[in-house]
Amino acid sequence: MNTKKLLTRAVSGAVYVALIVIAMLCGTPGVMALAVLFCILGVIEFEKLYHALSTQRLLPIVLDVIGAVCLCLCIYPIAALMWITVLLMRFVTELYLKSDTPLIDVCRSLMAQIYLGLPLGLMVLLSDFTGSSMIVLLLFIFIWLNDTGAFLVGSAIGRRKLFERISPNKSWEGFFGGLCFNFILAVILCLSCPGAFDMPSYMPLWLFLAALVTVFSTWGDLFESLLKRSLHIKDSGNLIPGHGGILDRIDSLLFVMPAAYIFFHLL
Repeated sequence: MNTKKLLTRAVSGAVYVALIVIAMLCGTPGVMALAVLFCILGVIEFEKLYHALSTQRLLPIVLDVIGAVCLCLCIYPIAALMWITVLLMRFVTELYLKSDTPLIDVCRSLMAQIYLGLPLGLMVLLSDFTGSSMIVLLLFIFIWLNDTGAFLVGSAIGRRKLFERISPNKSWEGFFGGLCFNFILAVILCLSCPGAFDMPSYMPLWLFLAALVTVFSTWGDLFESLLKRSLHIKDSGNLIPGHGGILDRIDSLLFVMPAAYIFFHLL
């Protein structure tokens, strides 16, 4: 990678991280705003993967965006009623589109709404339920550190393929590298910063959360790779220079948030 591309990647990555940190510092309203933004951008990008944007596809895309945002705002009961309404409208709309593949188109719409709206809605619920957006920020940090550890260790000593059929570059060494990086961070924060990120100073809890994020982050990445491989594309888009599309950035998040929500509810 040349210097210009490396600089572009660094700057766009820094802006992306800064946006997330600022949103988390604003509490649950900030988490909600970030989730809505991710929903809108993610659904549009998802739709572009399968269909060229056209006037014929405009209404289904608008309905899918609204449906995903409604799921994203499920902290409000009225949003659930709105999602049901949007769902019915989407089914009715398909009657008039004269598509040759109506079942596939409807399934893709449902996929776009649920794949993005549900996890991002659970992110908002997690912030509200725990009373802390800092826990959500901690999950982001674990995801980023896992990616960094997996890349560094995998690039250096990666030999054994983790899931060659879907992602030939991922290795078991990289997976455990990411896990070790997260374990190290969990130990440091638990021992040196009691109450950091509004988490109790209980080591098994920190270590389990670190492991949970590593596993589901990897699965989320692999799932998006599966979608891209089926479409024979490398990146989901080019929204973030040097990093690809928004789906390339939040694929891990979409699997981590449901798992984390269940984890904190069980506590």
